[in-house]
Amino acid sequence: MFDEGLRTAEPRWISVVFLQGDEAHAVLGMIDLKGAIAAIEHLQQWDYGDETIDAALTNGYVYDRIPAGRTDRIIEDDGSPYALTYSKPFSYVSLLRRYPEEPEPNLVRTSRVTSPQPAQSRQPAATWASTRVQSSANAGQAVSL
Repeated sequence: MFDEGLRTAEPRWISVVFLQGDEAHAVLGMIDLKGAIAAIEHLQQWDYGDETIDAALTNGYVYDRIPAGRTDRIIEDDGSPYALTYSKPFSYVSLLRRYPEEPEPNLVRTSRVTSPQPAQSRQPAATWASTRVQSSANAGQAVSL
């Protein structure tokens, strides 16, 4: 009933490391020889946990989805928070890590409470406006839940 329409937050992605040029060539060679998973494991050495998260948030390297261009290959290792993107034509590799959104607060289900009074005899709901705000045009409006 209350959880209708609620969805789990989609993870964002943070940049762990981006290599290009000679540094990328070494990793691209590793991909050719040992595979992409070996490259992911190698690049994890640049992940410094909270320090990496702070740097990504500070520098704006946080993405709603894995950033990739037309020539990029994207490799995700099942069960791993990492994704590897690389482009041989442009000689770069990038390791990203899932960064989940803050979870929404848990909603507590409560049972419906039936009032012993008929609806017609209920007292009006309390006003929610503070005394400072009551001078506005909407102040004094009754709110029923």
